[in-house]
Amino acid sequence: MDLFSSSWAALRAAVAGLGDEDFAAPSGCAGWLVRDLVCHLVVDAQDVLITLATPAAAEPTRDAVTYWRVVEPPTGDDPLDALTVRLAAAYEQPSLLKFHLDDVGSAAGRAAALADPAGRVETQGQVLTAGDYLGAYVLEWTLHHLDLVARLPGAARPPAEGLAAARALFERVAGMELPRSFSDEDALLVGTGRRAPTGAERAALGDRTERLPLPVG
Repeated sequence: MDLFSSSWAALRAAVAGLGDEDFAAPSGCAGWLVRDLVCHLVVDAQDVLITLATPAAAEPTRDAVTYWRVVEPPTGDDPLDALTVRLAAAYEQPSLLKFHLDDVGSAAGRAAALADPAGRVETQGQVLTAGDYLGAYVLEWTLHHLDLVARLPGAARPPAEGLAAARALFERVAGMELPRSFSDEDALLVGTGRRAPTGAERAALGDRTERLPLPVG
């Protein structure tokens, strides 16, 4: 729960610190500019609010690990991705996107802080404890924080504790450990296919190279 709050607060602060020109930079998400990614974060925050306000009585069907699935690498051609691009363009001014993310994002953060970790919630037809649901989102926030700063070297980067937790969760989803010589950031970038491994990283990965990348969604 604390890692959800700290990783989400860090991501929102990084967005708040961007200049208007940064919103036109490419993000680490295929086919998306930074403004498109920030628009997606608004939708993510809405999803958190909706899920935390959707209690469930049934037994959990997923946990923080099984919430995630290995998916096809994004191409930017998905209809929902295209809708996000159109919606982001409709904001016109980056300040409006910043305001909306701060408004909805702050509410999502407060709702998470008030949630009972053992309480059950429903999302996408699945039931999780609120603790597992919010724990799964540490990976979401951390990956998207890396996407946000992919072409913005001056922007604030994800907190170390969030990177470490996201890496640990990703390795459990992937069913394998990545080399300890990889930093947490590099493990996430290479593991999810956000960048190709270097020659030295390929050597360290060995046979595991054939199993990568493993995009999650």
